[in-house]
Amino acid sequence: MNILVTGAAGFIGSHLCEKLLENDEHHVIGVDGFLGPTPAPLKAKNIAHLQSHPRFTFLELDLLTADLPSLLQNVEAVYHLAGMPGVRTSWGTEFAAYAAHNISATQRLLEACKDRPLKRFIYASTSSVYGERSGPLSETLEPAPLSPYGITKLTGEHLCRVYFREFAVPIVILRYFTVYGPRQRPDMSFHRFIRQLLAGQPLIVFGDGTQSRDFTYISDCVDGTIAAIERDGVIGETINIGGKERTSVNEVIRLLETLTRKQAIIQYTPAARGEPKQTWADLTKAERLLGYKPVVTLEDGLQKEIEYIRSLYEGEHSSTTPT
Repeated sequence: MNILVTGAAGFIGSHLCEKLLENDEHHVIGVDGFLGPTPAPLKAKNIAHLQSHPRFTFLELDLLTADLPSLLQNVEAVYHLAGMPGVRTSWGTEFAAYAAHNISATQRLLEACKDRPLKRFIYASTSSVYGERSGPLSETLEPAPLSPYGITKLTGEHLCRVYFREFAVPIVILRYFTVYGPRQRPDMSFHRFIRQLLAGQPLIVFGDGTQSRDFTYISDCVDGTIAAIERDGVIGETINIGGKERTSVNEVIRLLETLTRKQAIIQYTPAARGEPKQTWADLTKAERLLGYKPVVTLEDGLQKEIEYIRSLYEGEHSSTTPT
């Protein structure tokens, strides 16, 4: 199958391309505009090992200006992961970039896809669309995002649904819950915490650390994402992709201290605007439609991310005495 992956040099996108290429029948076209908080050299590093793969083609382009009909020639499936990420930076003047890359770019891509004989169009959404809720978050809940970022991703979902209804674009919407692991963006909490801990620097925590998240390891996320292209009976559906464990930020820090054998210096700061107190994925639908069941424990996943961060910033770490 010829598959287009937007956001291919990003955290999830690079892992997805890797996994897709394990199937000898797949040819992958990866595109990325090198936008957002991840430095371009780090994004390039994410896919450097794929550049020589005979079934992988990479193009640096902006979905807002690219010739999308030409790009989509012979493409049978699309994974739309590209976008402007991050809740905290979506306020104020930065919103224009979020609207452009999360809404306008999505509409351009859907418009270019509407006359193509696609087998699947997978849209990467986020748990941020749910807002502040208690208990497991089911896909049947009315979305109520707390941030401009969440609003732009929800708008992308609505665009997918109208193109499905009016033009039969075979969409599947996946709502990711706090994905972590190697290649995680530098602005994300686990990446920051591990880097700061290894370097003997204070860990900057927004809020009091009691907020909890459904943490999803990258390989589980990718398995669910690939199932969305392989399974029947999923077109038109919205599906949560969550993790094996839900825990608080403070508990994560304690686990990181154990795994790194370093004592954290924690600096609590005011809670970030637009961040819910908790997220908790109801995976009933994912299990039923995708056969999805996350398997990686938080301890195992964090250990893998620690190894990645150690390698990425080798030479930066201090000689802080282990506790």
